Amino acid sequence: MTTPTILPVLLSPEELAARQSEGSIVLIDTRDPEAYAAGHIPGAFNLRDIFTFLATSSPQGLQELKDSFANHFGAIGLSGAEGAVLYEDAMHTGYGQSCRGYYLLTWLGYPQVHVLNGGFSAWKAAGLPSTTEIPQATPKAFPKHLPTADVMLTKEDVQAALGTEKVLLDVRDIDEWIGESSSPYGKDFAPRKGRLPGARWIEWYRFMKPGPHGPVIKSPAEVRAECATADIDADDDIYLYCFKGARASNTYLALKQAGFDKVRIYFGSWNEWSRDPELPVDAAVLDV
Repeated sequence: MTTPTILPVLLSPEELAARQSEGSIVLIDTRDPEAYAAGHIPGAFNLRDIFTFLATSSPQGLQELKDSFANHFGAIGLSGAEGAVLYEDAMHTGYGQSCRGYYLLTWLGYPQVHVLNGGFSAWKAAGLPSTTEIPQATPKAFPKHLPTADVMLTKEDVQAALGTEKVLLDVRDIDEWIGESSSPYGKDFAPRKGRLPGARWIEWYRFMKPGPHGPVIKSPAEVRAECATADIDADDDIYLYCFKGARASNTYLALKQAGFDKVRIYFGSWNEWSRDPELPVDAAVLDV
């Protein structure tokens, strides 16, 4: 009996091309429909909701998140037997949208999830083909019976962690961290600016570096070095947040690949937290 190849989570364009020829994956393009229509990896399905869906962490909100994406993923042919590979345009331009899909499938308990390291830009730079042809999906029953992974945090979890040894890691852009803006959607999109009390900060861009075909996620040693600048090590219990869980998902993947085992995401993130006036906010601005 042939032992199936175990692929890394982060795939190079060449690794993806080789796996594609085996016909055992479902390829998911997370970019906006216009970019997808202009050209995409052959066989890829466009699923923009991976990036745009704004989640809340109430029981009802998480159930809606679970049901919505189980339906979306089933509609493009994920049954549990296929590997899922997600990509965006480039790792530094899509706000971590492909990693957000990786995180959602991980939370849903899906067994084989991968991300194209470098995105569509790396695929094209490697001289690999693209197309404007829209593939026909064969819907399948997504495995809803799988237990969800313990990677999702609620706002109650985060509130309970304030003032404890849990590491609250903010990975938003600097203008959000210092309180000049409330979100990537606009400075006043969310009702309050600031950060979680006691949070540490490493901007999500810092977990990436230039590669031969564009930015890629850093090596495990480099990721650990970045974390050390904020006095974070692999034994810490890390609670990640950003605005809606995309940039945090990029960081989640980088940390997991670097051996950080106790990492979870507050997926509702600042979009949810800032809208509850009962929750505390540190509005102090850093000197920069």
